[in-house]
Amino acid sequence: MRTFVYVMTFLAVIGLAFWAYHENYKTQAALSEVEDLSRGIGAAHERLSVLRAEWAYLNRPERLRDLAEINFDRLGLLPFRPEQFGRVDQIAYPAPPEIEISQPVDISSAGATQ
Repeated sequence: MRTFVYVMTFLAVIGLAFWAYHENYKTQAALSEVEDLSRGIGAAHERLSVLRAEWAYLNRPERLRDLAEINFDRLGLLPFRPEQFGRVDQIAYPAPPEIEISQPVDISSAGATQ
């Protein structure tokens, strides 16, 4: 009986060692994936800040003004004037479309029959 307990204990230790070994490799793989994702996020943040800086550089008012002047013949862009602005209540919205009813249902006589 003692031999059986020793063999079962040995097998349990072997099984737990295999489980721990397997869990260790899964943990190492997860940590490696997290590091890769962190590097990717850092690179994306860096690219985003570079793109924001480029956008700010390209949208400088003096640069856009110079481009509008250079391309005036083709584009005809002029600065806004105060009289070009209006109020919301001055906008002429289109009338909603009229829905044509092809088969009307009389509901006033439907409730009267009891």
